[in-house]
Amino acid sequence: MAQIIFLHGASSSGKSTIARELQARIEKPFWHISIDHLRDSGVLPLSRFRSGEFVWTESRKAFFDGFHASLAAYADAGNNLILEHILDTPGWLETLSGSLAQHDVFFVAVHCPLELLIERESERGDRLIGSAKRDYETIHLGKTYDLELDTTDGVDANVATVLDGWRQTERSSSFSRFRL
Repeated sequence: MAQIIFLHGASSSGKSTIARELQARIEKPFWHISIDHLRDSGVLPLSRFRSGEFVWTESRKAFFDGFHASLAAYADAGNNLILEHILDTPGWLETLSGSLAQHDVFFVAVHCPLELLIERESERGDRLIGSAKRDYETIHLGKTYDLELDTTDGVDANVATVLDGWRQTERSSSFSRFRL
């Protein structure tokens, strides 16, 4: 059984910052994986999507289906994961809950004030303007977490909180009800 720390929050909420520090401090080897890693590595032909040569909406489902399947494959092979992801599409929670059911998933909500999300989104320049606000308003609805963080508490406090919570064996999130 692999261990997965799933950081779920709006675009620009601070998931990557928490994940990097968590990976540096946790006592076991964990992969840090996200869509941003794939995007930044050149896996996707972004310039061709941006130019309109390829249509992202036609490729999006296959991309995410493959990403989600890869997460299960990594965990099934025995790799511990720090996953940062945004469950912004109906059915994704159920799909991942099912495919990761045999693993220990610690589901963490990453919250950030809307004004700060909008500011970060604008400063980054690599996000679709408005996505942070949309995420802020929708992605946490109907989900139950093992832990909830506020990024204004600071990365050190948040990482310490995640580590303390993860070390507990009790899970009560949307993922734990699917556990085998």
